[in-house]
Amino acid sequence: MTNKYTMLVERDEDGWLVSEVVGLPGCHTQAKNMTDLIERTKEAILAYLSFSKAPLKRDVFVGIQVVEV
Repeated sequence: MTNKYTMLVERDEDGWLVSEVVGLPGCHTQAKNMTDLIERTKEAILAYLSFSKAPLKRDVFVGIQVVEV
């Protein structure tokens, strides 16, 4: 059985893509392209789940909102 996780992606000041997994605090990684980022994020999720002793908290991703100030 597989589970689905929401991955937030940003580009840092050096041009790297950085992912953060919603609901898994501290689960993040980076790569130069999206294909590698997705693979590395999957690896990070598996590592997180194998070492996590806390009960899994599944946040529900609602969406992204742009606010103009």
